[in-house]
Amino acid sequence: MGKDFKEFKQFILGKKVAVVGIGVSNIPLINFLLDLGASVTAFDKKTKEELADIATDFEGKGVKLELGEEYLNNLTGFEVVFKTPSMRIDSEALVKVKKEGAYITSEMEEFVRYTKGKVYGITGSDGKTTTTTIIFKLLQAQNYKTWVGGNIGTPLFSQIESINEEDRVVLELSSFQLMTMTENIDIAICTNLAPNHLDMHKDMQEYIDAKKNIFLYQNPNSILVINRENEITYEFKKEAKGIVKEFSSKREISDGAYYKEGVLYLEGKEVCKKEDIVIKGMHNIENYLAAFIATKNDVSIETMKNVAETFTGVEHRCELVREIDGVKYYNDSIASSPTRTLAGLKAFDEKVILIAGGYDKHIPFEPLAYEGYPYIKELILLGATKEKIKAVFDKLGKEKGIKVNTKIAESLEAAVKIAKEVSRSGDIITLSPACASFDMYPNFMVRGNEFKDIVNRL
Repeated sequence: MGKDFKEFKQFILGKKVAVVGIGVSNIPLINFLLDLGASVTAFDKKTKEELADIATDFEGKGVKLELGEEYLNNLTGFEVVFKTPSMRIDSEALVKVKKEGAYITSEMEEFVRYTKGKVYGITGSDGKTTTTTIIFKLLQAQNYKTWVGGNIGTPLFSQIESINEEDRVVLELSSFQLMTMTENIDIAICTNLAPNHLDMHKDMQEYIDAKKNIFLYQNPNSILVINRENEITYEFKKEAKGIVKEFSSKREISDGAYYKEGVLYLEGKEVCKKEDIVIKGMHNIENYLAAFIATKNDVSIETMKNVAETFTGVEHRCELVREIDGVKYYNDSIASSPTRTLAGLKAFDEKVILIAGGYDKHIPFEPLAYEGYPYIKELILLGATKEKIKAVFDKLGKEKGIKVNTKIAESLEAAVKIAKEVSRSGDIITLSPACASFDMYPNFMVRGNEFKDIVNRL
């Protein structure tokens, strides 16, 4: 349980506050700070024209705006600065204002510091969103009032006074959000770690150190959940401040969660069978194991089994859309690279009818053909890369004599129609494009929703 929020209200009243970044999480933050009596200046690289109604609204409420390319030049003379998560703490502008005596913080840090609810924090290189969503579903199904935030859900700090002690809070936390975190997180989960975001972090060590903040400030009663099969997270055990719990997809862990011979176990008790879980793939088995051991004090095994056998996945990630005439349709629109599509294909126990193609990011498609062919029954191509992908599969045929039936479609609707025509009962059709969407759609979500609309109209 966090500190008394009255402290923050007294602290912020009348303060000169800078909020860097006028994005999704900071818009409600700015409004909340105004309600609490702070004098707010908002900073953003966007122009007044780009911010449009948001700028007009804030100016009408008395918020001073610092906008455009040189927006950080006037970050000076503030008592409190709320930074956007992607802003490095060692950036020149923050270093300067900190030297002046400003208190530097972020929406997420203040939320964790003051929330009354029990906090589950989830981080990792892969599986964060799915694990966060599973934990949210488990707690909700156990009848807790459950709040979800961080990287997903809604910004929670502005709602902090509505969250009670008996509520549960589930936060997906990125390395950027964790870089400056110095608060206790009741239950910290690290799904796995591999090189990631090295464009933002100085090196792999800085990335790992940021992730460690999820548990370095825990107390002896807090819990840290780690992946036994990931070398980096397993090492966290040595520095843990609280109780460590492990999960494994490869070995029995009597006081943890593990997978063995088609069954998921929690502390030796069977929870459910792999074949009964709706979302496929060993990566999702691991996500469930992490969620089970993390929630064991709050959630019954019966509830865990129920959720695993009914949860259809996070939208646009191997998401089961519907079954028609024995054929299952999956939306994996998030897969915007060949390696992501390969991971999706490997999640199924049989060959699939694959719809792929889209915007050309100039990534080679050889991995999709040369590693992916054993998982593809039929290939339907569309978008700007259709001929490029076809050429790679043709090359595979010439070099290795391996032929994958390939058809070309002029639109997503035409691709679904072809897929339906070539499918038989028991087949799986998946949209897993291996490409970005920008040739036909503004983003992968719009593409995924279009696919779902087409399938639901069949």
